[in-house]
Amino acid sequence: MKRKTCMTCGSEHLTEFIDLGLQPNGNNFPTPDTKDQEVFFPIIMMVCQNCWQVQIAEFPSQEFLFTDHPYITGVNVPIVQHFERLAPHIVSKLNLSPNSLVVDIGCNDGTFLRAFQRQGMRVLGIDPGGRTGELAKEQGTTVCRTFWNSETGRAMRQMGLSPDVITATAVFYHLPDLHDFIEGLKLVMHRESVFVVQCVNLHDLIGRNQFDHFYHEHSCIHAIAPLQKLFQAHGMKLLDVEFIEIHGGSFILYAALGDHPMETAPSIAEAIALEERAGLHRLDTYVEFATRSRRNADDLVALLKKIKAQGQRVFALGAPVKGNTLLNYCHWEPGLIECATEVNQFKIGRLTPGTHIPIVDEQTLTQQPDYYLILSWNFLDYLIGKYKGYLLAGGKFIVPVPEVRVLSFEVFHAEGQGR
Repeated sequence: MKRKTCMTCGSEHLTEFIDLGLQPNGNNFPTPDTKDQEVFFPIIMMVCQNCWQVQIAEFPSQEFLFTDHPYITGVNVPIVQHFERLAPHIVSKLNLSPNSLVVDIGCNDGTFLRAFQRQGMRVLGIDPGGRTGELAKEQGTTVCRTFWNSETGRAMRQMGLSPDVITATAVFYHLPDLHDFIEGLKLVMHRESVFVVQCVNLHDLIGRNQFDHFYHEHSCIHAIAPLQKLFQAHGMKLLDVEFIEIHGGSFILYAALGDHPMETAPSIAEAIALEERAGLHRLDTYVEFATRSRRNADDLVALLKKIKAQGQRVFALGAPVKGNTLLNYCHWEPGLIECATEVNQFKIGRLTPGTHIPIVDEQTLTQQPDYYLILSWNFLDYLIGKYKGYLLAGGKFIVPVPEVRVLSFEVFHAEGQGR
């Protein structure tokens, strides 16, 4: 059912600004036998003209999206490296004592929690996923297989658990109910507890034309100004914000109960001022973004058709959920992309959702294409290094955002990105 009121402030002043069409769950990879059984939902994004929260018009059930989630943190080298840096940074920033309790909501295979364990912390994971939860348990990480909400918070409180830090990376924009999630936090936090949340940054998404960040899992995309109002409505306050380049531009936000001894840092007001200057509180900003996105998709299809007509081959590099948004939005004809290469065991041997491109194991490839379409463009620097030999041999990357670019080793080297 289409949303009628803003998920953050409750206003009815919602305006649609981009329609990415009917798409299947971008993280549900069918087999050749099940490809005709896919269920399609609309991806229509709206913005609230009261608080300027960007949100999806229709959010499928969490059970449909997350209980059999194929994403594995531990096979994503840049994310593993990011967590190895982030865990000690949080421990130092918050001056955590040894044996402090860290709870990670949406812990996946436990990669982030193990980074905290190496810092001397006690850890607990919360995640509804079955397959990834088993991977975490195999590594010795305790995981409660459930969604986070006020009911979970109440159960944890009854067990006498009060975390010093609660983390949620790439989770806080996957929720049907932000308010219930926060109420769950408040039930278990003590006066000095801190909620550390990492989110894709709306400012970067709009400015860098990252329309493929919109998919069913993303019930909303956050900016600092709406989040400040949201947490204040629950008697909480923002402490600090840090900006990072992961996922094409993200932020790490620190929030706490209203009586936390730490004062709000100037970074919060500075971030909100930056958002205002970028026009995130004006409707025309979002309308212009939608126009650029459609043009981008059309340019990509035209390029792939040209390459095909020249008798050259294109493989997709990776099959991330954002890439499936892109593939389905482009409406291209079969055969423009021969296959997608992957390292994730839960995707190999299956098909991309909706477009049904075969997914193959990148480690067993016996031939290379003329071009790789970089669907995981947010890890471009890492992929340049990993595929240096391919690029030196004359291979090319097609990067779809913020604009369609064909990049060779010579181009990377000229731009200072060669490895």
